[in-house]
Amino acid sequence: MEGDLIITGGRPLNGTVRIPAAKNSVLPLLAASLLCSSPVRLRAVPELADVDTSLQLLQSAGCEAGWQGSDIVVQGVPGVCRLGADAAARMRASILFCAPLLARLGRAETVLPGGCRIGARPVDLHLSGLAQMGAVCRAEGERLILTAPSGLHGAEITLRFPSVGATETLLLAAAAAQGKTVLRGAAREPEIVDLAAFLNRCGACVQGAGSSTIRVEGRRSLSGCSFAPMADRIVASTFACACAAAGGRVELTGCAPEIYRPLLEILEQMGCGVKYGPESVVVSRFGRLHGAGKVFTGVYPALATDAAPLLAAAMLTADSESSIEDVVFERRFACTEGRTLCILPGTGLKGANTAAPDLRGGAALVIAALAAQGKSRVTNTALIDRGYAGFAPMLAKLGSEIRRETRPSDGTEKKRH
Repeated sequence: MEGDLIITGGRPLNGTVRIPAAKNSVLPLLAASLLCSSPVRLRAVPELADVDTSLQLLQSAGCEAGWQGSDIVVQGVPGVCRLGADAAARMRASILFCAPLLARLGRAETVLPGGCRIGARPVDLHLSGLAQMGAVCRAEGERLILTAPSGLHGAEITLRFPSVGATETLLLAAAAAQGKTVLRGAAREPEIVDLAAFLNRCGACVQGAGSSTIRVEGRRSLSGCSFAPMADRIVASTFACACAAAGGRVELTGCAPEIYRPLLEILEQMGCGVKYGPESVVVSRFGRLHGAGKVFTGVYPALATDAAPLLAAAMLTADSESSIEDVVFERRFACTEGRTLCILPGTGLKGANTAAPDLRGGAALVIAALAAQGKSRVTNTALIDRGYAGFAPMLAKLGSEIRRETRPSDGTEKKRH
């Protein structure tokens, strides 16, 4: 749903949020469906802009892909090696769809992937790993062409950085390659574990996901399955930070706190109450919020880079100094040129008109607006919609004063939702 977000801050949050399936798991799972010879059903998928873009990519490859209630069903064998350029350019995760096409068709064509402008996000690790598996990669302007004249074969690959995207790409390629692949220096994120679990459910042989060394024995073909993606730890982090900023008590259910514990521990240090359960957590803040000192992001299991702007928004309401350094992306924070954001205590936040600079930066502006006195408007919300489904209604259910409002283009009265 397009339209500005109008927020009147100063109201504490109270209630329960069921955390939806993770965007960062759903997208690679949709790419993996290209490897499957029978239908794939992903259950309870959130309606996100990036999910719709992924469906367009699958359709451009010749598959049937669409919604059945809250599930997504993908069926049919890919028959087109060229991904839709418009869809591929909108989303960085489009690069994940190349490895399955390469494995199934021997060729994949795309454009250089897009996404949020948070710094250099090269695909060289993806391409160098695929080259070790027998792929030939070349660029023609903005178009990227991958071929595997003799098919993909297993290889021993060592990543110089534990890139999540490169790990996913090479895991997808290895699942359908001839022979065995050993991937060292792999990313350890829970979304990698989720992808491996899906592939194994479909008949693949993946061992070691969640560790730095993953071993894969390629299979000639994979079947489909019905699969429930993991919960979104970044959405859970968003609501935890919103409660820290605005105050109140929020229970987050359906997401194991272990997978975002670093953020929860920082919130505890800042003065929040955090009560842990196996698949839920209760975050509360009734007193003053204190600064966290120096905080650093890192690769999993450290504080997630995607959580950094969210945590920074909560830190704006603290009574002492905090700083966050993001070691993953050099432009994670749109309001500063460097990697480090220093936050000093002020006289309190006031409502303002702002524009979302990227997905997580936009969510951070909403969090800050919840804690501010007065009315705020957040524009450019299409970026927020890439990762949050029903964000405003979920916050309104917790007691915040937030609504969606479209701007008229022809002088007619505004529509309010």
